[in-house]
Amino acid sequence: MRHVAAGLLSATAIASPAFAQMLDLEVDELKLGFIKLTDMAPLAVAYEQGYFLDEGLFVTLEAQANWKVLLDGVISGELQGAHMLAGQPLAATIGYGTEAHIVTPFSMDLNGNGITVSNEVWEMMKPNIPENADGLPQHPIGAEYLAPVVEEFNDRGEPFKMGMVFPVSTHNYELRYWLAAGGLNPGFYGDGDATGQIGADVLLSVTPPPQMPATLEAGTIHGYCVGEPWNQQAVFKGIGVPVITDYEIWKNNPEKVFGMTAEFVEENPNTALAVTKALIRAAIWLDENDNANRMEAVEMLSRPEYVGADAEVIANSMTGTFEYEKGDVRDVPDFNVFFRYNATYPFYSDAVWYLTQMRRWGQIAEPKSDEWFFETAERVYRPDVYLEAARMLVDQGLADEADFPWETDGYKAPTPAEDIIDGLAYDGRAPNAYLESLTIGLKGEQVVVGDQIQG
Repeated sequence: MRHVAAGLLSATAIASPAFAQMLDLEVDELKLGFIKLTDMAPLAVAYEQGYFLDEGLFVTLEAQANWKVLLDGVISGELQGAHMLAGQPLAATIGYGTEAHIVTPFSMDLNGNGITVSNEVWEMMKPNIPENADGLPQHPIGAEYLAPVVEEFNDRGEPFKMGMVFPVSTHNYELRYWLAAGGLNPGFYGDGDATGQIGADVLLSVTPPPQMPATLEAGTIHGYCVGEPWNQQAVFKGIGVPVITDYEIWKNNPEKVFGMTAEFVEENPNTALAVTKALIRAAIWLDENDNANRMEAVEMLSRPEYVGADAEVIANSMTGTFEYEKGDVRDVPDFNVFFRYNATYPFYSDAVWYLTQMRRWGQIAEPKSDEWFFETAERVYRPDVYLEAARMLVDQGLADEADFPWETDGYKAPTPAEDIIDGLAYDGRAPNAYLESLTIGLKGEQVVVGDQIQG
């Protein structure tokens, strides 16, 4: 009945200015997938605010059990698109894991993740961490404060284990980045070894996001990197302490994307445009008027069909604050960014960063030229679709022309050293030079052979 009523609404509104550029859709019924994380918000908002319907789209949103199931659903056509890890379209397109050509016309957000450790680990770390004048720990907290804890675990014959959500997830790469910046080796992937634990000081393994707190509480892992609300859930449950956010690891880092198969976009270009338009409108709504709509978004996301966590837990990070140790609430206005800073534009330089991390840790086994990185980014990221959708929204009076990077070549200005935890700048135009600058990780002609790095 909801679809019927909504369909009648869209039919009666067809003459309004917002419908002046209704596209001739090849497909108007879509099933889109997501994982229960707050950064799926653009999908929920586009549905609940009627933006999909404004485009003539009848959308069903469906939570998926894990990232692999989600990706498989998009590849098989069971899902026409999905909230994805940014590494998934890239990995699939280059044939790492499942092979399929996936593209993204829309980047869903910036930031939004954290690294949490168990109470036991936090108590071991805390004495070494400098304090502010108010007695609270100084942030950002680097992994060098974790290193003595890892050593103590190893000395008593207990491996130090941490969870991340998927081998090609931002969380895997951010956790690895943080560990390596503190002098801890998170391990390499090798031929026939998909664990990523070759030579590791810290053993990383996959845990689905909603299961992170329970897995930590059970003692199976000693910490994890995940998106919200599963760091704040650990605080509310009293089982762990978030020690750092990804905003502190890399200021305004790219996060999830919206992915579809290249075949679907090629065969249904107007439908892809319509979906992108709706998602851009949702992102604008989430950030407009200094995040004025965030509490409404929190109530939306707290429903069981979306994230299904307590509104209070979701609001702890979604509304511009972040709680570290219980009671240590700090202002982090950009913890979740959905539109400002050109968050939704699919920058090639973001894709290149993910590819450098795949190469750094051995998921891309052989050295690649800079041109390979650029060409792969252009195969997957589709700013042409994004800008066409944005132009239509501007012409319809639904978006501000000044809010879009019309003249960009797809590469952001280099991220300055002071905005990254290890003090090393990132320039997407120079991927191999960037890899050379990183202390731990593969570079140049290096490859993993057995359990050794050669070259």
